[in-house]
Amino acid sequence: MAEARGVSALAMVAGETSGDLLAAQLLDGIQRRWPACRAFGIGGPAMQSRGFEAWWPSEKLAVRGYVEVLRHYREIVGIRRALKARLLTDRPQVFIGVDAPDFNLDLEGDLRAAGCKTVHFVAPAVWAWRPERVEKIRRCVDHVLCIFPFEPELLARHGIAATYVGHPLAPLIPKEPDRAAARAHLGLPQDAPVVALLPGSRRAEIEHLLPRFLQAARLMRQANPTLRLVVPVVPALWDAVQALLRQSGLAGEVLAVRGDSHRVLAACDVTLIASGTATLEAALFKRPMVIAYHMNWLSWQLTRRKMLQPWVGLPNILAGEFVVPELLQDAATPEALARETLAWLAPDAATRSRVQALQQRFAALHDALWRDTPTLALDAIETVLAA
Repeated sequence: MAEARGVSALAMVAGETSGDLLAAQLLDGIQRRWPACRAFGIGGPAMQSRGFEAWWPSEKLAVRGYVEVLRHYREIVGIRRALKARLLTDRPQVFIGVDAPDFNLDLEGDLRAAGCKTVHFVAPAVWAWRPERVEKIRRCVDHVLCIFPFEPELLARHGIAATYVGHPLAPLIPKEPDRAAARAHLGLPQDAPVVALLPGSRRAEIEHLLPRFLQAARLMRQANPTLRLVVPVVPALWDAVQALLRQSGLAGEVLAVRGDSHRVLAACDVTLIASGTATLEAALFKRPMVIAYHMNWLSWQLTRRKMLQPWVGLPNILAGEFVVPELLQDAATPEALARETLAWLAPDAATRSRVQALQQRFAALHDALWRDTPTLALDAIETVLAA
């Protein structure tokens, strides 16, 4: 085994807002351990704020669903081809693909075949759907950095080297969020029930989900006029969200906030939320939630056939049961979304007990996911480089 060495150049690809945040935490550790390291590739604003050279912005890859991907297929394939050529010329010591497996795994395979070390951060969820990816991971990746504790053993059964590094979001979220301070910052009353609407960070999610969320919001306000509604908005989608708010007639009734989803989650009592990484963030904030998703019909038909588990939301997957409701596709009607969200706000003792039990489970999850992720990840990367 060769001696581990410092890293002077590495490449990363993060494909959307959640990946940008995960990669940014890793970059913090990289700057501490390898302060002269140059990092480049595809990334978002959080990565760029840490000196990352974004040859393309991560939003270019923020597409979900088969049909939606097909619409952008030529552009995405063109970016991957151009990126591969550039990386083979300006060769990094290691390539780190952050999530985005549809884009990253093929790129990692090409780079590994050319002699570049490859690491994949966030194991593709082969335990939940698309188990056929196992063979591609084994072929394309030198090492997988896992964010859930059960994943390394599962991957080891298939001959894939992996390390559990904890979830980078866990240390960023206080174990006891300050609801009062968050509400004061956002100008929300301390005594009113607050519902956070989180329809996702992709344009397609805004188009498919936000109109349903706003219709549900109208129904909730009719049932409880004291209810306050707040939606955090990815800056790139601000105009699109504002247009939908105006069309719904709720522009004056829903507080839109640029970014700041963590403060919004801290402030709320319950969130109506798109399936994805944000559901885990909501769980770490110990907030009850209703998970929803809606996509192009054909994309949904193709997706559901590849699902291995009855859950799609991370809190339910990690709990192994439906601890929070999921309303998907045709079930995600405004009426159902409103009913299930309001159910978390009922004033009776049974609901209070239900909320407390959920918060206890989420607190235990927070403890399980809290690790020194940058240090563990970089230790694993050094092992790969020394091999």
